[in-house]
Amino acid sequence: MNAAPAFSLNDFLAALTHPSALLEIAVALACLGLAWMAVRLLRGPVPPERSIWFGRRIVDGVLFPVLALSLAFGARRLLQSQHVPLAAFHVVIPALMSFAVIRLIARVLRVAFPASPLVKVIERTVSWLAWLGVLGWITGVLPDVLNELDQIHWKMGSGSVSVRNLLEGFLSAGLVLMLVLWVSAAIEARLLAGAVGEQLSLRKVLANVVRAVLTFVGLMLALSAVGIDLTALSVLGGAVGVGLGFGLQKLAANYVSGFVILAERSLRIGDMVKVDNFEGRITDIATRYTVIRALNGREAIVPNEMLITQRVENSSLADPKVMVSTVVQVAYGSDMDTLMPALAAEVARVPRVLDTPGPVVHLTSFAADGLELTVNFWIVDPENGLGSVRSDVNLTILHHLNAQRVEIPYPQRVLHQVQG
Repeated sequence: MNAAPAFSLNDFLAALTHPSALLEIAVALACLGLAWMAVRLLRGPVPPERSIWFGRRIVDGVLFPVLALSLAFGARRLLQSQHVPLAAFHVVIPALMSFAVIRLIARVLRVAFPASPLVKVIERTVSWLAWLGVLGWITGVLPDVLNELDQIHWKMGSGSVSVRNLLEGFLSAGLVLMLVLWVSAAIEARLLAGAVGEQLSLRKVLANVVRAVLTFVGLMLALSAVGIDLTALSVLGGAVGVGLGFGLQKLAANYVSGFVILAERSLRIGDMVKVDNFEGRITDIATRYTVIRALNGREAIVPNEMLITQRVENSSLADPKVMVSTVVQVAYGSDMDTLMPALAAEVARVPRVLDTPGPVVHLTSFAADGLELTVNFWIVDPENGLGSVRSDVNLTILHHLNAQRVEIPYPQRVLHQVQG
């Protein structure tokens, strides 16, 4: 973007009235049509999930503007070789470049941050800036603005930095960040595909490390590309780092704790845990926090430092099986030698109840109204809830007691009347 357009806006408008402009428009439409058909054939009838190349519609992904831009470049070279005066392609090429950048940023952000409400805001902002840049480039205003911004500069270290350098640096850093998020999202999806338990947590560590390393390297390359002296930034970075070190101790502790948790595998995605009186299943372990989903659907975002410094009850660290209990009373005089094994056998037939270890029935108390029996049974999927399986077991016990005519006693009280 250092050179001005080949001709002025008036020359451009005059060239659009030339008969060759119709040929350019036809060729540009043919490029768009060929790109549309190619993407349609490659995508198939159903768009792939969380794809950056393809979107819900043909033009939503990155592949369509990239193919159209490539075809437009080839068509322009072909027309130039035939000495055809160009006018429409001075608009088509910048417009397709802006469209490709907009779709790249939008698709990468939607894949990397699917639940963030800021994605649409960023997408609209980038769209407006990109189209304004195209308009400024076509009219010849943008090169003049850039030249003026290049005159505003100051020294930084052994070199000088202008406002134009900073703008180009932000653009380069943003583009590099999008590419880094794209590559890291693809690597993370490949690493986490089909992984469970300990393997999932270990692959999560690798995915987080890859994203952090790629982001750091990409930003350094972007700053170097625009001519910013990184040695000058090292002194400033050291001073800023000392200040941030005191102010962001908790944040740094959470990040370090996240890597420790994932590396030690003391907590894994899918484990049933209880932290600070909140019990649920771990659904995600990020570098700063861990998401725990309770059985009733509520979710808690727990800082990773809390998981390191406080006591955490993990009911599925060594063994995912969980024991569940229920209590029932039967009348005094019931045949316990026959009833207890029969109840254990009936409970064993309930879905989700494990055969090994099997259900056990204990006589736990001589209550005031009857004999108290405690039924213990094991399940392996506590993330599916305890209330449903306990209800099934209670119904099974009730049906068996009714079928065997075993009485479930009502509360009884004996009143003695003293004669005066």
